[in-house]
Amino acid sequence: MTEFNDELSPPFEIVEPAQWRAPVVFNSPHSGSVYPKEFLNSSRIDLSALRRSEDSFMDEMIENLAARGFGTVRVNFPRSYVDVNREPYELDPRMFTGRLPSFANTRSMRVAGGLGTIPRVVGDGQDIYRERLDVDDALKRIEILYKPYHRALRRLINGAHRAFGTAIVVDCHSMPSVGVSRDEPPRPDVVIGDRYGTSCSPLLTDIVEDTLKQLGYSVGRNKPYAGGFITEHYGNPASGLHTIQIELNRAIYMDERRRERGPRFTRVIADFSAVADAIAEIPLGNLGSFPVAAE
Repeated sequence: MTEFNDELSPPFEIVEPAQWRAPVVFNSPHSGSVYPKEFLNSSRIDLSALRRSEDSFMDEMIENLAARGFGTVRVNFPRSYVDVNREPYELDPRMFTGRLPSFANTRSMRVAGGLGTIPRVVGDGQDIYRERLDVDDALKRIEILYKPYHRALRRLINGAHRAFGTAIVVDCHSMPSVGVSRDEPPRPDVVIGDRYGTSCSPLLTDIVEDTLKQLGYSVGRNKPYAGGFITEHYGNPASGLHTIQIELNRAIYMDERRRERGPRFTRVIADFSAVADAIAEIPLGNLGSFPVAAE
């Protein structure tokens, strides 16, 4: 075992409920905060800068949901080390010494922005590494961390799907309260992403939005976040697989500068549970099957 594998033990945690209330899986892929020493030593920026990419405390938002009859998944390693919400080989050749495999996707928009499977920058655009990485190190991270996570997530989803004939994945994220561009309008409390209606039944999106609005939150859809690889990859409504992304504005539950829980933290957790309850009440037959629109 490598050093980073020992430090990241376990690299992710999956909790399957003793009894499923509904076939719903809540996933927190970007809240990991365990930083391997070799990663910190290779970084040109300090830990506080690296942590700006975290979806801080989102794992705590879903922590109590397994006891309420839902599956939960949390990743412990940081997204700045390996981002599981990307294709397995979205890699920037400029980052590495050695040749990438021929099947690597080196031309995606995410790679161009420095936010591939092995990110080049943190969320605010700062370069992470002092020097190029050995390509074998990148591939090892993917084999030891990325692929086992997705195998385990797929098993959990497939198990719920077999048992109920339908499965719902709620991919849980948080966003900075202010965008990078000055031209971006003020962000709502929550952004729901369903890949513009292609990753889940419209009924699921409507129920989530209506529930959040009834709880007093302002809600947007798909802008600026329509859903990443997980939403796209696991969402197949025609097969009864529905995936929706929820992005919470960090300002509603935490102090962004200090990275501390805010005064509304407990309330937001309770409201997140209310959203889970609303999803569980959807009659599965009403989700239906419909052709997935071309992107």
